[in-house]
Amino acid sequence: MSSSLYIGLMSGTSLDGIDVALVDFNNGAELLAHGHCRLPAELTDRLLALSQSNAPVSLEQVGQLETLLGEAFAEAVMAFCAEHRLSPESIRAIGSHGQTLRHDPKGDIPYTLQLGDANILAERTGITTVADFRRRDVAAGGQGAPLVPAFHAALFSEAGQNRAVVNIGGIANVTLLSGDGRLSGFDCGPGNGLMDAWCRKHWGIAFDAEGRKAALGAADAELLERLLSDPWLQLAPPKSTGRDYFQLDWLDYHLRGLQLSPESVLCTLNVFTARAIAEAIQLYDRTPELVFVCGGGVHNTLLMQHLQALLTCPVQSTAALGVNPDYVEAMAFAWLAKQCLESLSGNVVEVTGAAGPRILGAIYQA
Repeated sequence: MSSSLYIGLMSGTSLDGIDVALVDFNNGAELLAHGHCRLPAELTDRLLALSQSNAPVSLEQVGQLETLLGEAFAEAVMAFCAEHRLSPESIRAIGSHGQTLRHDPKGDIPYTLQLGDANILAERTGITTVADFRRRDVAAGGQGAPLVPAFHAALFSEAGQNRAVVNIGGIANVTLLSGDGRLSGFDCGPGNGLMDAWCRKHWGIAFDAEGRKAALGAADAELLERLLSDPWLQLAPPKSTGRDYFQLDWLDYHLRGLQLSPESVLCTLNVFTARAIAEAIQLYDRTPELVFVCGGGVHNTLLMQHLQALLTCPVQSTAALGVNPDYVEAMAFAWLAKQCLESLSGNVVEVTGAAGPRILGAIYQA
């Protein structure tokens, strides 16, 4: 009998490191253990430089990053297994999202690019690895993202209750769970990514802990109006985006002619993020009875306060449902690996816009 244990890896658009989740699917989805491994500083800097620039990326850079990320993911898994005394034989598979470098599923030539060589993961760890989840959905005419709503539905839906699940990573996405079983979801704009990039630029810090820096400023109405008028936000779902769109160059364009303190810009970004999320929920859903938040943004106290002020229903962390908000995405990719190995679809047509259900992921045998 094959193991019901899977490891999920997530290195998201926040670029804050690698989340590792050990999930038991024997009866539902139980998070048995979790860990976080920071990416090497030099590797993070290289990824940030490429994600914030529209300059051409060389094949040499892509090849090197593919290998370096594969090694980093493998080291994270091996350290995690050593800490929790897990043998490779006890794990059915690793589900690895990879690090998104570019994402343009609706361009003239659609594509999405995630780095982190899964061959290296399988070779170093001795564990079968499933990766490259997005491209099959894009090949079927879909957005390739977000892919977490199907897992959100499996984990968080409640018959007879309308819920929204908001994942706030570098980019924010929302899953709408109707009490009658209907499911929809889409990216709704920036999450932590713009705020983090602004913090790195002005204070040399990775993020605004609890929103304390933003709280020192005041939201600027003119800048907020400019940000909210961005054409991407007006698009109807299905839609997805990435850091290669919502980046500092994008922000600088909207800042032209304005003289604001760094704290006020950060405060405006905080409000903007909350507004984009709240308006997406209100526009595309019957009023949810509960909103649950996961991802790093759940720890930004000011952001959570802004979000609660904009919505009439309670806004809570997924911790209220017994699920650690920091590891929901990593759990989702463990689940997607399981779906792939069991020849089950991993996408939701209503979310990505693909031509139909598809088995997602490529399998790299141990």
